[in-house]
Amino acid sequence: MTIYLSLAFAAGVLGVLYGAVQTGVLMKASAGNDKMREIAAAIQEGASAYLKRQYLTIGMVGVVILIAAYFLIGIYAAVGFLIGAVLSGAAGYAGMLISVRANVRTAQAASESLAKGLNLAFRSGAITGMFVAGGALIGVSGYYIVLTQHLGLASTSREVIDGLVALGFGASLISIFARLGGGIFTKGADVGGDMVGKVEAGIPEDDPRNAATIADNVGDNVGDCAGMAADLFETYAVTTVATMVLAAIFFRDQPYVDVIMALPLAICGVCVVTSIIGSFFVRLGKSKNIMGALYQGLIVTGILSIVAVWWIINQMVTGPITTVGGLEIQPMALFWSGMVGLGVTAAIVVITEYYTGSNFRPVRSVANASVSGHGTNVIQGLAVSLESTALPALTIIVGIVASFQLAGLFGIAIATTTMLGVAGMIVALDAFGPVTDNAGGIAEMAGLPSEVRHSTDALDAVGNTTKAVTKGYAIGSAGLGALVLFAAYTSDLQYFSANPADYPFFADMGGITFDLTNPYVVVGLLFGGLLPFLFGGMSMMAVGRAAEAVVAEVRRQFRENPGIMTYQVKPEYGRAVDILTKAAIREMIVPSLLPVLSPIVLFVVVLNISDKANAFAALGAMLMGVIVTGLFVAISMTSGGGAWDNAKKVIEEGFTDKNGVVHGKGSEAHKAAVTGDTVGDPYKDTSGPAVNPMIKITNIVALLLLAVLASGNIG
Repeated sequence: MTIYLSLAFAAGVLGVLYGAVQTGVLMKASAGNDKMREIAAAIQEGASAYLKRQYLTIGMVGVVILIAAYFLIGIYAAVGFLIGAVLSGAAGYAGMLISVRANVRTAQAASESLAKGLNLAFRSGAITGMFVAGGALIGVSGYYIVLTQHLGLASTSREVIDGLVALGFGASLISIFARLGGGIFTKGADVGGDMVGKVEAGIPEDDPRNAATIADNVGDNVGDCAGMAADLFETYAVTTVATMVLAAIFFRDQPYVDVIMALPLAICGVCVVTSIIGSFFVRLGKSKNIMGALYQGLIVTGILSIVAVWWIINQMVTGPITTVGGLEIQPMALFWSGMVGLGVTAAIVVITEYYTGSNFRPVRSVANASVSGHGTNVIQGLAVSLESTALPALTIIVGIVASFQLAGLFGIAIATTTMLGVAGMIVALDAFGPVTDNAGGIAEMAGLPSEVRHSTDALDAVGNTTKAVTKGYAIGSAGLGALVLFAAYTSDLQYFSANPADYPFFADMGGITFDLTNPYVVVGLLFGGLLPFLFGGMSMMAVGRAAEAVVAEVRRQFRENPGIMTYQVKPEYGRAVDILTKAAIREMIVPSLLPVLSPIVLFVVVLNISDKANAFAALGAMLMGVIVTGLFVAISMTSGGGAWDNAKKVIEEGFTDKNGVVHGKGSEAHKAAVTGDTVGDPYKDTSGPAVNPMIKITNIVALLLLAVLASGNIG
């Protein structure tokens, strides 16, 4: 086992080293003229200032939880929480630092050629991707090695399990704050700036006369880059930890349990290597197909990962393994479970591109609906958002059934782990989006030739799709990962109940079943089901309030300084950034704590009005409710928002409707499309993505609650 753990840790280091080397190459690229560098510096300053204030606020919450973890569960859980939180925060900060330096260089590269712009934007995304995957692998494998190899703890001991789960919780807590806070900032700027600039003043997007433009570009970096990096770090770490915990439970008394626990780390390790290799295959061909160039790297990564996963499973699992329930699993069943995970990834990528890509029916139907007016645009966009949930859900259903048939619940865990193994490449596709968006903004504000903006717009349109693809991937993996966490919850609960001498709190409970004839199970399902809707509503309203503040500020500047419109007076960009920073920090607290406190509140309430068995049953049902409704809410919001955004871009490029009439910028159809994009912005970049960590946080808190009760420190 030791050699495979070392290889996993080394692969994580390799990912970070790749990011460091490529950062050096990126920084040598030209940052353009003085005007471009001035704009980029303002974006860097705003993004750094926001993240510092955000992390200070999160840190205060984190310290309270760190102290509670130490006293309630123990030192290993407290250290695990600290590791997860610090590394998740570092992943987000690194994503921001890279993106704010890559955007201006991408704008300059795009002024030379489309291929150069693509290569530089993707390279910056690959740096973030490898920092995320490498950092997560270093954190999980490194802490596991310390606990088991250096401290001599048994891999299935409560100290190790609780430490790993707490690490996942630390990553999740930072992730939801970063996703939500960054999302409120970026969409408050985007929505507010569009409403005053594009709709009222009739000036182009990213026009330097709009006081919200710098804030909008800052938001892309703190929301879509820093927030996304923390989100995918959390998904990667939590999925790996969940699979290891499930292995510890299912193979607890088997001599090969240590090897099986190391298996998910090894799978992720070989996939980091395949992702690095795949990144070198992203090149723009003669067809000038940007999405095709990106897919080329993803396909190479997928093919190499098939071979790598086959090799590592056959190296580590040399014969059949048997779970505590007596299920015998063959090595090839684990391999095919991993292939199911890669298949789910491929299917979600294709489905999400279909619903958000500019050349497909859903987006063009929204553009067609814009010709009739604002209302029909919104109706069609909502229809697409609802329809877009069906195929991903069916894909996940097939994935669950297929992997379960192959290797039981552990097969689902291996499928999810393999799915997350290629996260480095997927994050690269995601980070490509905000970098190209910022590059277009800088090109507009710096007054570069129109052909440069044409290139950046082409890159940005693809970037909108890749961002939606990554969010679909993250949400799909969150659903599968949360199912693994739920299996860990039920298995842990069963183990504690079967050993009342060691865990007195769980004595005299009898068998716990999730029977729908039990009203407390129904209560749990309904309570869990409402949380994603409540969370989504709270975050949408937060964006609305932030946007209202930006609208008032931009209107004030236009009103009090008429010279802004004639370029005689420079807008006060810093005011909008400051307003949004305060709003985002203030608004992110309550929604972010909702998934943390809800499981505890439900458990305590049911425990006080009924008994322990019903309290645990209600809590388990709540977890399923969150998973089911959260999956649909998140997919609907991210795909619908992406369709609205690209419908606007299709019209801006010149859209020919079914009657042969061409509609472009400034047309009535364009104004309707801007309205739809305004609605879709918080859908796809704030509420939808933040539901992803929310799903997993509720499940992790439930696992930690079991750990607290098992420790005997309360109850």
